[in-house]
Amino acid sequence: MDTQCTEFASGNEIAAIAVKQIGYDVMGYYPITPSTQIAENLDLMRAEGKTDIIMIAAEGEHSAAGICYGASVAGGRVFNATSANGLLYALEQFPVQSGTRYPMVMNVACRTVSGPLSIKGDHSDIMYLLNCGWPIFFAHSVQQVYDFNLMALKLAEWVSLPVAVAYDGFFTSHQKRKCYRFSDDDSVRKFIGEKKQEHPLFDFDNPITVGSYMNEPDLINNRYQLHLAMMEAEIVLPKIFKEYAALSGRTYSTFESYRCEDAKTILVLLGSSFDTAMVAVDELRKQGEKAGVFTLTMLRPFPGEKVFEQLNGAEKIIIADRQDSSYGAMGGNLSMEIRASLQKYGCTANVESVIYGLGGNDFFVEDAIHLFHWSGEKKPAYYGINPGKADARRENFFEPVHMEKIKPGLTAVTEQDNELKVQIKDLGSSTAMPKRIAPGHGACPGCGILVNVNLLLRAIEDPVVLLFQTGCGMIVTTAYPKTSFKVPYVHNLFQNGSATLSGIVEVCHRKQEKGEIPKGDIVFIMVSGDGGMDIGMGSALGTALRGHRMIIFEYDNGGYMNTGYQLSYSTPKGAKSSTSHIGKNQFGKTFFHKDMMQIMAATGIPYAATVAESHPADFMKKAAKAAYYAKYKGLAYIKAISACPLNWNDNPAEERNVIEASVNSCYFPLYEVENGKTTLNYNPQKNNKVIPVIDWLKMMGRTKHLVKEEYTEIVSELQDEIDRRFQRLVEKSESRYL
Repeated sequence: MDTQCTEFASGNEIAAIAVKQIGYDVMGYYPITPSTQIAENLDLMRAEGKTDIIMIAAEGEHSAAGICYGASVAGGRVFNATSANGLLYALEQFPVQSGTRYPMVMNVACRTVSGPLSIKGDHSDIMYLLNCGWPIFFAHSVQQVYDFNLMALKLAEWVSLPVAVAYDGFFTSHQKRKCYRFSDDDSVRKFIGEKKQEHPLFDFDNPITVGSYMNEPDLINNRYQLHLAMMEAEIVLPKIFKEYAALSGRTYSTFESYRCEDAKTILVLLGSSFDTAMVAVDELRKQGEKAGVFTLTMLRPFPGEKVFEQLNGAEKIIIADRQDSSYGAMGGNLSMEIRASLQKYGCTANVESVIYGLGGNDFFVEDAIHLFHWSGEKKPAYYGINPGKADARRENFFEPVHMEKIKPGLTAVTEQDNELKVQIKDLGSSTAMPKRIAPGHGACPGCGILVNVNLLLRAIEDPVVLLFQTGCGMIVTTAYPKTSFKVPYVHNLFQNGSATLSGIVEVCHRKQEKGEIPKGDIVFIMVSGDGGMDIGMGSALGTALRGHRMIIFEYDNGGYMNTGYQLSYSTPKGAKSSTSHIGKNQFGKTFFHKDMMQIMAATGIPYAATVAESHPADFMKKAAKAAYYAKYKGLAYIKAISACPLNWNDNPAEERNVIEASVNSCYFPLYEVENGKTTLNYNPQKNNKVIPVIDWLKMMGRTKHLVKEEYTEIVSELQDEIDRRFQRLVEKSESRYL
């Protein structure tokens, strides 16, 4: 056996260590809880010079999968990690990779698939991967996460297939355990072997075409070859297990069982619940009950004959699924596949199915004991549900806002010469506007999200329908069964909020035309942030180009804050985050922030503007304009810079000053593009308030390291880019044609 050392680590941490030791070339990724820590740990190792893996932060999981595919085709060793809806968003890419036979490894920290949104752990995501042609390991311990990651790449390159390593989100992914790893990276790399590519992409003497168009009979031959590769994996796995046992002293198979030899009742389940169930078996054995527990360490290729051999002697088999994404099929995927194997080979035991632990519900020893005694009369059932009250009446938490009864007359909007003129009585009178969002919410002290949304709504004197994309703004206001909203509200995921609201808008107008709902002005507003205009940019651009009458409001807090602050495309260059660490080999985020305002304006929408809470009168005038355009003309876009004291690492009481400094440094200029004409609403240069960008950066912990002499060049590059962008705005505002 090669030399090993101990680690006290979580599943995500040990996965990152395995990736570092393997020496991967590329990781294409997008942060999603609970798998994000893998990328965070690897980025830290990269900053410290412990790995040279190329970390490519995509704008969404679909693109991350594309990055990985491209890097695999090019002959690189490639890694990815994802969870839940991130896996589903990338799903169409996975058969592409297996169908063209390019190896890689992806870790899946298993999590509930929404909706409704839940970030807790169950197995509803990994089951979607069953039909994609990927071998799938399933680890129930931190030790297995490490070991399976090493064996996964060896298997992937042996049979030319991409391979997944799955484990329980928040249980295995986050809970620290003592485990062993190889002391020397060379031991790992020797076990895996050298990377070989039979048909290299960069052989210009023998050029290849990847991903041809294919019809019958070639396609069925392709699928048959994929089938043969999976069958080869079934043959190869015991050899890999044997070789790894000789190297590590740890023996593996495609399944694990505990005290099943003479068991009359066997409980079958996946993941970390297996360890809990082993304790329950010992308790039941003390009471004279012959209980055993069984789990799979491989979901693909499915070891059907081994399942039958291990379970056949039992009188009763309870199959517990931590998912039910096959609704209507009378059981989860694990149950159906095991039942099929038992039937195929002639098992006569009484087989029961049960669904448990959805949404991360804890699974204790007493729960396992309860499942051992389960009797559902061969019908699938749920364990741990609260049926509620069928006759319960819905009641509002507070009096809804009826805008037709409350007309403050705060704003007056008139159209002159292809521009809107807005008059506001005074800021004090805006307090008469009823609040559409209740005071009760879970936002951090100093958070700018609700400040900005409320400022927006104070200037809109019409009924509103709100749609929030996933993000902090959604999470802190809608924790079931409560809500902070006094108006109609909808949530959809990051990548599709704009399209969803456009569908709502068109049906509303149709219902008004048909007389099914009263006619009148309704302002539809999509609220996005926390990176939602990265992964959601495609949807937003499509919605803008179609010209739906609505507002897209972006609170830009410069990062993926709801997942623990990873870099987004709007994070300032040089800023540190959990995926842009500071170290001898890295200075923080390596590229400039995205100019989403210019991107949206380029679609030709009638109105786009930037706003800041430090300039409330300007903010409210622009909100009133946006509402007018959204009612009568088309789509309007407003972008607010939004404070996040937790991750900006500054003083919540000083956020107004920090926001004002971002404006005065010209990092976040206040301007509008109305019917193609640019107007610079506030010029700090002419007001003698302009400051160097470093004066803003040093106010926040995420960027204050940039004051050091070693980062002078980075600050200079950022200042030059800000000056260039601002000068372009000045010139556009002075021209009829720019």
